[in-house]
Amino acid sequence: MLTGGALTTSAQAATLATPTIAAKGGFVMNNGTGTTLFTKAADTRRSTGSTTKIMTAKVVLAQKNLNLDAKVTISKAYSDYIVRNNASSARLIVGDKVSVRSLLYGLMLPSGCDAAYALADKFGSGTTRAARVKSFIGKMNKSAADLGLKNTHFDSFDGIGQGSNYSTPRDLTKIASSAMKNSTFRTVVKTKSTKQKVTTKSGGYRYMSWSNTNTLLGTYTGAIGVKTGSGPEAGYCLVFAATRNGKTVIGTVLKSTSVSARTSDAKKLMDYGFKK
Repeated sequence: MLTGGALTTSAQAATLATPTIAAKGGFVMNNGTGTTLFTKAADTRRSTGSTTKIMTAKVVLAQKNLNLDAKVTISKAYSDYIVRNNASSARLIVGDKVSVRSLLYGLMLPSGCDAAYALADKFGSGTTRAARVKSFIGKMNKSAADLGLKNTHFDSFDGIGQGSNYSTPRDLTKIASSAMKNSTFRTVVKTKSTKQKVTTKSGGYRYMSWSNTNTLLGTYTGAIGVKTGSGPEAGYCLVFAATRNGKTVIGTVLKSTSVSARTSDAKKLMDYGFKK
């Protein structure tokens, strides 16, 4: 009986059609075992867009004696940067004091490049903002090296690269898998929308409302994250994860053709991953 059962399972696995995706690159693994479930140009280096911010959050959350309630004053430099680069924004207001925890929501839900800048400025070291940002990006690269990733390099804190900001579907999945070990990270990336209380310049308060750009949340059963990305060079990217019946699959698609295509790609790959 046992042998028959094993043969049946093997036959099912053999007839499971490998999905076709619009994305140029893709990778999926079983997050519990690390077993590879799907690859498509999984080790080809590509621009990553805002999926870069997974590493931004990971570096922040790895800081020693991190105080998530510490306040960061929003500088004009952050809003100027958004305007200059026509970048995605958490609409942070100059002079507001925003907690590190709230900045992580602003980073990961609306994909705020202003929030990314604020965090890099806060957690880099140096006497000038430029030095602090450079130091923070250095920490991002060290974190990638510590994970043993050979095909990842960051030259930005948010994915607006200067020509050498790249990763691969396999590497990005490994970064996300590592980040998901942190409970704060997990809580943030599975949040569909949030209202965060911030202190205004005058000492009052306001609420910032942010919605998650990851539409898998609430539309795909078991979805628990992770992060969208896009850009002229990156195309449409998505790092995704879902849990069903105690099994978590996690993966990445890079350079898909549209917002709807990257979502469709991710759903196909997760469906496939759960059946394997």
